[in-house]
Amino acid sequence: MFRRLLVSGMVAAAMAFAPPALAAASKEIQELQRDVALLQEQVKQLQQAQDKNFTALTVLTQQAVDAANRANTAVAVIQSSFQQNIQQQQEKVVAPVVGLSSRMSGLSDDLHSVTQAVSDLASQISKIQSQLTDLSNAVKVMAAPPAPPPAPTGGTTDTSGGAPAIMGATVPPISSDALYTNSGRDREAGNYDLALQEYNDYLKYYGNTDLAPNAQFYIATIHYGQGLYQKAAGEFDLVLEKYPENPKTEEALYYKGLSLVKVGQKTQAGEEFKELINRYPRTDRATQACSQLQALGYRCPTPAAKSTKKKRE
Repeated sequence: MFRRLLVSGMVAAAMAFAPPALAAASKEIQELQRDVALLQEQVKQLQQAQDKNFTALTVLTQQAVDAANRANTAVAVIQSSFQQNIQQQQEKVVAPVVGLSSRMSGLSDDLHSVTQAVSDLASQISKIQSQLTDLSNAVKVMAAPPAPPPAPTGGTTDTSGGAPAIMGATVPPISSDALYTNSGRDREAGNYDLALQEYNDYLKYYGNTDLAPNAQFYIATIHYGQGLYQKAAGEFDLVLEKYPENPKTEEALYYKGLSLVKVGQKTQAGEEFKELINRYPRTDRATQACSQLQALGYRCPTPAAKSTKKKRE
């Protein structure tokens, strides 16, 4: 548009300075002059419209800037208020939490002390029970009347001068604590025959004490270590039969299963491993029992929601 305007101006200037002969231009030139004048008027109007629009745009831009500044100010105020609220909440919450943490720490220490006291009390009760068992056995021996001497046979009497034999009640040769300690020491030292004898004596004299299941379990482990797997399986079964629920039940189930695997009774071994998983799920022995089952070609059972005790026949 501006190029056309420039050309029209140049044409008009040329015509203004043309000789008189050129002043009488043709009708086309006059029409061209009118078009140029009209074009100049349109350019002027366009320029005025642009100036007006630019002024309005400037006003709108300034209003937008002012609105942005007000928004920034509002955001700053909100952020400041939010930070103040957060700080106030922290001041209100942190102090009680710190106090609660201190109380929980003290409670944990108290619980540890109570647990230790209960453990010590259980140990003392076990010792008292052993002493009561020894005392009960001693009372039984004192209360038992001596057996009468054997009657002479064939009308003859004993001329040896010795006293007749007296058959009395069986007397424990040693206290329960000492006998159990000695048997454990001999087992750890590798004196298995002596340890077996001592464990059997413990079961003979103190078979109703809390440590009796342990004695029976260690008898079974000695046979297992000696490679007597069939005998070991029977001894482990005695742990489960005579003492259905004791600290060695889980171990007895596992090693009975291993013993049965050693003698080729895989089906019975699998039953023992399954019972262990059902009764003691999510334990290390249950994981090992699952591995043994998979090695035998069985799938590991899903532990029941509530542990149930298998009826042993």
